Amino acid sequence: MKVVEALGGPITQAEFAALIGVSEAKVSQLASEGVIVRGAPGHTWLLAYCERLREVAAGRASSDGGGLDLVQERAALARSQREAQDIKNAVARREYAPIGLLADVLGKASSAVVDRFEQLEGAMRKTCPDLPDEALATVQKIIASARNEWIRSTAKLVSDDLDALEQSPDDGEDDDASTFGAEGVEL
Repeated sequence: MKVVEALGGPITQAEFAALIGVSEAKVSQLASEGVIVRGAPGHTWLLAYCERLREVAAGRASSDGGGLDLVQERAALARSQREAQDIKNAVARREYAPIGLLADVLGKASSAVVDRFEQLEGAMRKTCPDLPDEALATVQKIIASARNEWIRSTAKLVSDDLDALEQSPDDGEDDDASTFGAEGVEL
């Protein structure tokens, strides 16, 4: 039987595997991926297989059938490089800073404000000795309430920002991106 005649009708996976020089398992995989259709003539299988080889060679399809293809990989790399460069530019413009630095600055500022609040009662007694204790207590309550709300609001902002960072996809493995992107805050 001539090969051309054999391709006109249905052919087994074993025969097709022998024809194209791959294992039967690879032919079965091609069928499960939808590259070839079971029961179709051998000629159709051969054309579909050749089309698949052209797509893989041109970079429009992946050779393993399921992963990212070359075009997607290049696009992902370009996006990651662009994001890394954007972060470097933002750092250079002083629009981004590492979270550790911002936490230190915020901690120092907070402690300075708390120290001032704690000195307020003595300063008020000194400058307003006739101020009734009830008025002083009211002022202290208002200041304590404002301080507690400030702490609560700051904690909520930090929590929200960290939640947003955790939910955002991390495409790049660039050192600067991990230093300032996932662990940095826009100023």
